[in-house]
Amino acid sequence: MTGHGDASTRTSRVIRARPEDLYQAFIDPAVLVTWLPPANMTGQIHQFDARVGGGYRMSLFYSADEPGFGKTADGEDMVEVRFVELTPPLRIVEAIRFVTADPALLGEMTMTVTFEAASGETEVTLLFDNLPPGLRPEDNDTGARLSLEQLARRFEGA
Repeated sequence: MTGHGDASTRTSRVIRARPEDLYQAFIDPAVLVTWLPPANMTGQIHQFDARVGGGYRMSLFYSADEPGFGKTADGEDMVEVRFVELTPPLRIVEAIRFVTADPALLGEMTMTVTFEAASGETEVTLLFDNLPPGLRPEDNDTGARLSLEQLARRFEGA
């Protein structure tokens, strides 16, 4: 992958929950902020408008043990997200931009979330397209996997 808009990642996880409940976890800001920040990160929602054309602005904060990280500021990644498609409970398409001065992280990537039900479980897939050149696909995949693990824990318990 050259990092010129052609980089993408696809991460899936089967979760014991209904598609309707999982879909809701993506569009309820109070729930989203509890599971989306990966690993030791925490989150803060600055604004949220759950409609096509709306979206949200969110900061993800690195833990104090990770000095020097941050795409927006030291210890912070801020994103602006626009809802392109909301098709409950099957699909969500988001256009995502990092709030940053780093030219390698500029541009708009797309995240397509799909929810596929199967016998009391749902496969949740996160497909990211058009990753900015400064975002390594393996890092994006790791973050997506960690977020999906936290989402699964929310519904399945420890």
